[in-house]
Amino acid sequence: MTEIAFIIGTTLMYSTPLIFASLGGVLSERSGVINIGLEGLMTFGAFVGSLIAVYTHNIWLAFLGAGIVTVLLALLHAVASIEFKANQVISGTAINFIGPGFAIYFCRLFFEGASITPPLNLENKMPKALQDVFANNSVADIILNQYATVYIALFLAMAIWYLLFKTPFGLHLIATGEHPKALRTQGLNPKFYQYFGVLASGFLAGLGGASMSLALVSNFRPTLISGHGFIALAALIFGKWHPMGATLACLFFGLAQALVVYFGGIENFVISSQLLALFPYIMTLIVLVGVIGKSDAPKSLGQALD
Repeated sequence: MTEIAFIIGTTLMYSTPLIFASLGGVLSERSGVINIGLEGLMTFGAFVGSLIAVYTHNIWLAFLGAGIVTVLLALLHAVASIEFKANQVISGTAINFIGPGFAIYFCRLFFEGASITPPLNLENKMPKALQDVFANNSVADIILNQYATVYIALFLAMAIWYLLFKTPFGLHLIATGEHPKALRTQGLNPKFYQYFGVLASGFLAGLGGASMSLALVSNFRPTLISGHGFIALAALIFGKWHPMGATLACLFFGLAQALVVYFGGIENFVISSQLLALFPYIMTLIVLVGVIGKSDAPKSLGQALD
């Protein structure tokens, strides 16, 4: 039972950064703007969160600051895609280069040429939400005593579902990605909702990156994100551009990572650790091959507004 609890707890931990980024992708693409720049946004957010934490020793300021500063990077994608009607795939690809580039440049600038940030002390890391609530190493403790970011991500999944499907604002955002001309007939501006979607995706992806550098590990390094943004992108497609579907898909990919950790800890396991590390990415490819063509994207996704 303890082994199962370990896998479930590890699944929740590793799926959290994916949930943040994937929810951001849902908001952007529901508004009609493709955002494949989640990888770059997460990388930049991971650095900014670590930077603020090192200098202020305030974990919550670092967490929120990562999201807010990453909005500025998402603004580049928004302006290029919405105002200048640039190819959204190319613009997102550029973000995937700019984000890590900025992160490494500023890291070397602030930390005397180092490409990694100093590690945070244990007391300066993201706190666990239910610390000392359950008996130490009990099944409930292993599963539920998670970093606060886990519960924030799950709450945001429900909040974004409510926003999109239960409020006029959310329905207008969905309409922007489906029939923006119909929105104009109501006297509403589709650009406003697209800007909101893209900037919100930057904020959430920044939180996803920060949840990596402030919770899962204790510092930023160039290889920290290493494909998580693309897995989050796959999750939103697998989840059919629905916040709850994307969240479940992220939990599935988190389970793949949890199994890697679990089996990797077994001494003399028949599969090498290098091959095990490929498992989450292989699962991503398998899922995408099975899903592409069966999921209906928003009808105006990727189309520039007139």
